[in-house]
Amino acid sequence: MIKVVRGNPTPEELAAALAVVQARAAAGAAAAPPEPTRPEWASPARLAASRRVPHPGPRAWRTTYWPS
Repeated sequence: MIKVVRGNPTPEELAAALAVVQARAAAGAAAAPPEPTRPEWASPARLAASRRVPHPGPRAWRTTYWPS
């Protein structure tokens, strides 16, 4: 809400003042920093997709920590 404290502005002056306030608010919202994104190499989804699951068997424990 905007209240005129002093003076008696014409409707054109009031519309111009409101246009400036609205433009400044829109520019401030557009200049807000974007949300920080996680780097791709740190993505848990990438890590889970690249892991090989050892198949059951007598030597399955060996492949548990092999690199993908």
